[in-house]
Amino acid sequence: MDVLVQASPPNSPKSHLYSPSALKTKKNIETIQEQQNPQASAESPVINMSNDSISVQEDQKSRTNKRYIFLLVVNYLFLFAGSISSSLLSKFYFNHQGSSRWVSTWVQSAGFPLLLFPIYLPFYVFKCTDRRPFSLFTPKLLILSILIGLMLGLNNLLFSWGNSYLPVSTSSLLLSSQLVFNLILSVIIVKQKITFQNFNCVILLTLSSVLLGLGSSHDRSQGLTRAKYFIGFLSTLGAGLLFALYLPVMEKIYKKIYCYEMVMEMQLVMEIAATALATMGMASAGGFSEMKRESQVKFDRGARVYWVTVFANVVTWQLCFMGTAGMVFLTSSLTGGICMTALLAMNVVGGVLVYGDEFGGVKAVSTVLCGWGFCSYVYGMHLKMREEKEMENKNQGMEMVHNAVAPNNIV
Repeated sequence: MDVLVQASPPNSPKSHLYSPSALKTKKNIETIQEQQNPQASAESPVINMSNDSISVQEDQKSRTNKRYIFLLVVNYLFLFAGSISSSLLSKFYFNHQGSSRWVSTWVQSAGFPLLLFPIYLPFYVFKCTDRRPFSLFTPKLLILSILIGLMLGLNNLLFSWGNSYLPVSTSSLLLSSQLVFNLILSVIIVKQKITFQNFNCVILLTLSSVLLGLGSSHDRSQGLTRAKYFIGFLSTLGAGLLFALYLPVMEKIYKKIYCYEMVMEMQLVMEIAATALATMGMASAGGFSEMKRESQVKFDRGARVYWVTVFANVVTWQLCFMGTAGMVFLTSSLTGGICMTALLAMNVVGGVLVYGDEFGGVKAVSTVLCGWGFCSYVYGMHLKMREEKEMENKNQGMEMVHNAVAPNNIV
């Protein structure tokens, strides 16, 4: 049986075929892989073997890949637009007598059909890859995606529960605690190194959340009891913890995935599982007929505005999750959490500007601590990147000296 090997040369997203007779053994394939990029195994093409074919693909996480910067910018824009818009729209829904937390949970994942575009367009329309959609999607990946999707569905429910009670600014600041959980779980799951900047960030964000919880109990909507306020407070913290667990777990899985399309395939399965969980919850609360009744009777802005709000929520939440998954794949779970924390300050400002949320001294101090912690981490990342660049330059200099001296040692 002939074996086809597809290999992507550096700086090319398109695969090319090598002669079957030249690649009959795995050793031959590994030799070609080393020849294409001998400097770093993390940037080498990824070999995928099956009974019918063996494919060698360039890792799109590699910073030498010409699609890397484009994907990074697009995913951060998705995260930016989706995070701010979805938070404000969710609060708009509850502010105008929307009351179903299951509806708010359902819209966070129901936009999964939008993921079909980044999955199928690269192969069928743009012709920028030879990999067919779902061609390497193993049963193990399917099971993992379903389980993580159910966890994501629970996280969505906790977020909806908390967002129904708390002002946008308060819930956004509380969600900043996910970075604390993210750092701790990243150390455990993906062996993230703890630095002074990381630790300083954890301390400052913890103080920010504690200060907010102690000083903002009076910041409640009319008719909201103290008990319901703290239910919302704890639900939001729980959502932050679950999402912080989701990020490093996905980073660990993404280390074995080489292309953005596979990330979106996993995201599609996860969103379907989360939507199934939310749909079962909606069915127990009256199903879609309850949504129709809510739009006509409860929602005080009319049925048309209700359905526009629901549709906009579906789209913006999907952009948010697409951006998050892409950031974790292209960078790391901690960097993805940092980016989301940076956007929380924008959510706080949005809540104050759009809904007139109170922004007193306690919330201002909490915001400053949150920003201080974020800047501490960014500074630590800057130092780390500078050290890596200096080490790389040093290694290149030593290699040049070695190459210059080596010919003189030949007898």
